[in-house]
Amino acid sequence: MKKHMVSMATIAVVSSAFAAQASADSTHTVKQGDTLWDIAKKYNTSVSQLKKWNDLNSDFLQINQKLIVSSENSAPAKENNSSNQSSSGTYKVVSGDTLSKIARQHNMTVKALVDLNNLKGDLIFPGQALKVNGSSSSNSGNASSKPSSGSNGSSGNSNSKKDTYVIQPGDTLSGIAKKTNTTVSNLKKWNQLSSDLIFAGKKLYVTSNNAGKDTETKPSNPTNDNISGNAAAIINEAKKHLNTRYVWGGSTPSGFDCSGFIYYVLKQTGTNIARTNAEGYFSRSYYVNDPVPGDIVFFEGTYKKGISHLGFYIGNNQFIHASSSGVMITSLDNPYWSKHFDSFKRLY
Repeated sequence: MKKHMVSMATIAVVSSAFAAQASADSTHTVKQGDTLWDIAKKYNTSVSQLKKWNDLNSDFLQINQKLIVSSENSAPAKENNSSNQSSSGTYKVVSGDTLSKIARQHNMTVKALVDLNNLKGDLIFPGQALKVNGSSSSNSGNASSKPSSGSNGSSGNSNSKKDTYVIQPGDTLSGIAKKTNTTVSNLKKWNQLSSDLIFAGKKLYVTSNNAGKDTETKPSNPTNDNISGNAAAIINEAKKHLNTRYVWGGSTPSGFDCSGFIYYVLKQTGTNIARTNAEGYFSRSYYVNDPVPGDIVFFEGTYKKGISHLGFYIGNNQFIHASSSGVMITSLDNPYWSKHFDSFKRLY
């Protein structure tokens, strides 16, 4: 009997080890030098299958990125976000999600989402359940739909058109113009906008009534002469490396990728920070509505779901970054980058 018990225990341990190994073999953690072709060959599959299982639309990979390398685990990675909304008003976080993306999906502000869930930072993880409705969400939505008692300079009649609109995550000027029955050119004129870039939480005039009378004074586009503190040093260092070639995983002047460029410039200008990827820097920074030179601008969905690219904001509605064409300065009005823009943030 004793021998039989030992034998069964041994079988259980061996079975557990095989299960753990099978689970480990179904994913691959990207290391420096890895390519999709090498990974496909290692796991006896194809590049097209890897792209399909991991929702990749390019061959770009990032160090420490986890890839599904077996069809067994491909289904969970392709969960449909629409099915994550439950009748109880919660949302289940999936891989690639960000707070701004979830807020936009549920017509909330990031602040409302953070407050509703008592979050201490921006870090979220797959499987986490977030509340996506309640008093914070309701108040946020009502702020832009219910007229106040004359606070907009109107008579207070509930049938009168509101003079202002609070920008929500995901809004565009064209979308707001359509909602408020006006034109993009009018919105730009009434709000003294020089580009199509807008920020969640900001107030826009949507009628000519009182437009511009109490518009916040906007600072002039800064130059290095009037940028104070470490920001000027960051921008000067970043510009030294213009036209440096793109190297995946690179973090030296011989070649940079987007996160390696951020790491190197910050290190050279006195900020001790770990080398990580775009999502890593996103997780250890906080949102800013009024960016200043030296802040970091983040983009999502460029080659994978979620936060996938970043650069330094340098003023004049421009940012400097290590793109696939090398280190360059780009306008935030660029159609590609404006489409993928996520947020401005500042490191903790």
